[in-house]
Amino acid sequence: MAALLGPLPWAAAQTPTAAPLQQTLRAGRDRHRFLLIGAPSADNPDFKRQQALLAPAAAELQARDMQAVSVLYDQLSPADRQLAQRLGLRPPAFGVVLVGKDGGAKRSSATPLTPDDLFGTVDKMPMRRQEMRQRGQ
Repeated sequence: MAALLGPLPWAAAQTPTAAPLQQTLRAGRDRHRFLLIGAPSADNPDFKRQQALLAPAAAELQARDMQAVSVLYDQLSPADRQLAQRLGLRPPAFGVVLVGKDGGAKRSSATPLTPDDLFGTVDKMPMRRQEMRQRGQ
């Protein structure tokens, strides 16, 4: 299962809503970019580091229509495991994958991404540039 990390910023007391990864991505297609954060468990040091890096950047994530999704490998169905691998996650290793609004993988990393690095990638995308023009940014 994938845990959508809910409205950002992450609150310590907030319980993530679990939903199949495929369902989460399908429901957000054309509306959201997703940052899949894959790890064998929520105790993984890189998983915790990625969350810590993104927490102070909640407003910037929201401005880019981005949602972070926890992808804990031991909770995935076989179909979701295949989808995660097709998008670029490599269980059991930690990994992050940026999924665009079109549903395609735009960037992947085996190490946590800084917000600046992530936003640099997103802000170069043609769709994001169009959004910025439409929003007068």
